[in-house]
Amino acid sequence: MSHYLSSLPLWLGTLLVVIIPTAAAMIGTVLVRRRVGLERLTSNNEIAGFKFATVGVIYAVLLAFAVIVVWERFSDAETAVLQEAGASATIYRLSPGPAPDAVALRNALSNYLGLAIEKDWPRMAGEEASDDVRKSLDDLYLAAIRASSANGGASAVYTEMFKQLDALTQSRRTRIQLADGIMPSVLWLVLVFGAILTVGFTFFFGTENLGAQVLMTGILSTIVFMGLLVIISIDHPFTGPVHIDSEPLSRVLTDFGHRT
Repeated sequence: MSHYLSSLPLWLGTLLVVIIPTAAAMIGTVLVRRRVGLERLTSNNEIAGFKFATVGVIYAVLLAFAVIVVWERFSDAETAVLQEAGASATIYRLSPGPAPDAVALRNALSNYLGLAIEKDWPRMAGEEASDDVRKSLDDLYLAAIRASSANGGASAVYTEMFKQLDALTQSRRTRIQLADGIMPSVLWLVLVFGAILTVGFTFFFGTENLGAQVLMTGILSTIVFMGLLVIISIDHPFTGPVHIDSEPLSRVLTDFGHRT
């Protein structure tokens, strides 16, 4: 469900996650007032207010924790893409010249970057990875091994090149793993039901001014569900309107790909 919501346009996600639940909470306040009555609700204010303060703090801490964790992992995915681009640029720089093995290595790297942009990103948006990109990475390693063998194999240049290849591989594996989503299902369950219970707790209160109470419930609901919207929007770093694009890899391919 979180992946589906992440893939929606931002306006539609806002409608489903924030506006509709907030409207339901405001309507619920009116319905409870009419069914239960002001006098009975007012008698709950003192004890319910104390308990609501505790409930609100607990849920606020949980929501803040979830936002921080998701944002950090989103930043990790962005860093992985930048590291992949940086490693690719370094490999280009470590394989200059017209020698056939160097040309083959640069061609293999350009092919990998092109396929990563063309196939990995669309597949990651669907929580998958491209086999074609994996095969092109195998070909890149093979080209590097052949180039290393043709040039002695033990030089500092090729030692560094293989370090960069390893960094590139690790960065790709990181972004593919994070594309599957960051938040575990059990935490999603707690967040969603916690939001419903926190907003629903306001139904136990009663004030003389019904309009003011409805407005306060709407404000609280909006804040709570906006927090959930933030988490949903960045839970899948490569899906939906808020996502990490392949521009760093495209820039490397533009800067160095023509040198093949």
